[in-house]
Order: sequence, then structure tokens, then C-alpha cells
Amino acid sequence: MTLLRRQFICFAGAAACGALLPRAAWPQTQIYPSRLIKIIVPFPAGGPTDLIGRMAAQTLSSSLGQNVVVENVVGASGMTGAQAVARADPDGYTLLLGGTSNAISAALYKKPGYDPVKDFVPIVPLAIESDALLLHPSVPVKTIQEFLDYAKANPGKLTCGGVTGATPHVMGAFFIQRSSTNIVFVPYRGAAQLITDLLSGHIQMTLGAKASYLPHIQTGKVRALAVTSEVRWPELPDVPTMRDIGFTDFPAYQWFGLLAPARTPTTVIDKLNATINNGLRSAELGASLAKLGLETKMQTPQELQQFVHAEARRWDAIVTSTGIKID
Repeated sequence: MTLLRRQFICFAGAAACGALLPRAAWPQTQIYPSRLIKIIVPFPAGGPTDLIGRMAAQTLSSSLGQNVVVENVVGASGMTGAQAVARADPDGYTLLLGGTSNAISAALYKKPGYDPVKDFVPIVPLAIESDALLLHPSVPVKTIQEFLDYAKANPGKLTCGGVTGATPHVMGAFFIQRSSTNIVFVPYRGAAQLITDLLSGHIQMTLGAKASYLPHIQTGKVRALAVTSEVRWPELPDVPTMRDIGFTDFPAYQWFGLLAPARTPTTVIDKLNATINNGLRSAELGASLAKLGLETKMQTPQELQQFVHAEARRWDAIVTSTGIKID
């Protein structure tokens, strides 16, 4: 038997044995990603969460050389999209643009359909957003102390608007509880109508995001009494933080980030984390987020995992203390 024939028989035998091995035993020769990646955004197109998701998709697509698309899976205060990702294959090709909303929904609803800690692997934070305590100018106060005095002297007269189940809803209830005031909560299905009603004076108060309300604050259409961030907004240096006025346990930020289904391989998570963090270091992406009133935040998956655990505990405690429940 010639040497060439012996080599051919050995190769054929090895191939035949390999065909009998289970798929998991095969060496993984494919380099991730080898096909389209989908980012599920659990809120409507055009909103802040959607815009952040599209920035992340563009960053990943240009860096990984693979198509990355955003799919808006809307419903049940973001829970429908989160449920879809929790049930997806843990292969790195279906991701969630999630964050604070996941922890809040899990705390608010009896059956959210997912566990914000157990069902997802945190990949990377994309941005953080702070809010402001806002009043219609018809309320005759200029400072937070004047507002608290006025609210206590007029129980049930003031109204606080918020999108049901969203972060401002919970923060508004938390503020009312912590300030021992009787302010009536008015639920909204969407932010657009809430903003319209605040500007027209149909409601007197809300907690709103910087990107949505800063122009209205600067033109005097609404008044900011405090901001939730750890430091004062550069645009409003005279407006105190919630910590400045004694609300030291008030949530400072909402966060947005990428999550994957539980059991997604660590190699995939690390690659996505490094790619996004490299993008966040670019002036272009930072400027795009700043236009939305957002700040960048870079963390490793391990750091984000600890943060997610702490956030779940924090929002569960806040929801429990306020007594809010949505069935």
C-alpha cells in the first residue's frame, strides 16, 4: 500500500468517526458573528431607547463587519420584547436593549414573564440618563422648600403625571412618599400627551428626562426644582440635585444597555463588550448621545452584572415602599 493511499484511508476514517460525534464535540471553527445580529428594542421607534439601540447597532455593524438590525417589539411596558429575548437561543444573535425598565417591570408586575437577573447576561451599559423634578409655572413657588410647603398646605390639589409603569411613574410615587405630600398621580399611556398636558397646565408636576424637557426649561415653559443626577446639570447650575435638598436615597439615573439571553457564551459577551466600549470612546458616538441628554458609561460585563443585581434590589425596595402594583 502506498503512502498516499494510507494517508487517504486514515483521513477518511477520521472523518467518518467525526461525523458520529455530537455537534458540541466539534471544534467551533466559525468566528462570531457569522450572520445577522438582531437587537430587540421593547419600545416604539423614534423614542430615546430606540435611538440608543440604533446607535449601538451601527457601532457593532461597522466594527464587526456584520449586519446588525433593530427590531421594535412593543407591548406591556417593555415586557413583551424582554420576554422574547429571554426565550431566544443563547448564541449572541438576539440581544435586548434593556436597563432600568427591566428591573422596574419585574418589581411592578406579578408575572412579568422574566427574571431581570437570572434570565439575562449583561453585556455592556450604553448610557445613563438623569431626570428633573418639573413644575408648571402656574404653581406659585420657586424653590423645593416652597413647593413642599405649598403641597402640604393644599393636599390633593396638585397632580403628578407619569407614563404608567415607566421610571418617572415610580420616581414620582417615591418622591410623594418621601416628601409626605398628598399629590394626585395621573397615569399616561405615552410621553407625548404627558408633555403636552404639562406645558398647558393640565397637570402641575412630573419627573422628566433631560433630553425631553431641557428646551422647555430654558424657555420658561416649565420650572425645574431639582435634578436627580449626582451633580448639577451644566445647563442649570442653580438647580440643586435631589441629594442637595436631602433626598439622599433618590435614584440618580436610569441606565440603558445591551443584554443577552442567559447562558450566552462568555467569549461572545466579551467581544460585544469590547466592541461597544471602543465605540463609546469615540467623539462621534459620545456627541450623539450627548444630544439626547445622555452620558456614556463604560463597564466590564462583570461590573455590570453586579450593578444589575443592585438595581434589581433597589427598584424592588422602592416599589414595595410606595405600594405601587400593576396587574
